Amino acid sequence: MAKKTPLRKCIGCGEMIAKKDMLRIVKTKENEILIDATGKLNGRGAYLHCSKNCFEQAVKSKGLERSFKMSIEPNVYEKLSEELIDFEQ
Repeated sequence: MAKKTPLRKCIGCGEMIAKKDMLRIVKTKENEILIDATGKLNGRGAYLHCSKNCFEQAVKSKGLERSFKMSIEPNVYEKLSEELIDFEQ
């Protein structure tokens, strides 16, 4: 029997896609928001395509704020945006 591929929903565009093809953003216990390159950090995760377009949609629709049930400072979005550039293919 074929193994099921875990799917996750992009918080930017809302598309369901394989977990391994997405970028995980995590909220730690200290309420720190980080990009989780390994996918193994402890904390609440939200998934996003590795694209500037999806990131901008997530910021506009407050997708991260809904996922993490907290308000997010603009400087956190700036830091994530800079880090996202490194991950874009």
